Amino acid sequence: MSTLKAFSEKDRAYHAYQARQNYLREQRGIQRHIDELKAEAKQARVREKQERAAKEAVLAELEHLKAQLQGQQD
Repeated sequence: MSTLKAFSEKDRAYHAYQARQNYLREQRGIQRHIDELKAEAKQARVREKQERAAKEAVLAELEHLKAQLQGQQD
């Protein structure tokens, strides 16, 4: 009977270990996904910042050309 009990305890311990490993594996997957989403969001912010800077540069050049044109017409 004690042999059967020892096997049963080992079996329970094995299943508890497997459950912990599965939980940790799942948590790593979730964390990896979160990290990927954060990286994508950061890249999107960088792209938006670059696009905004490019638009501002175009607008500044347009204003400069308008001023030049006004100077030539006067």
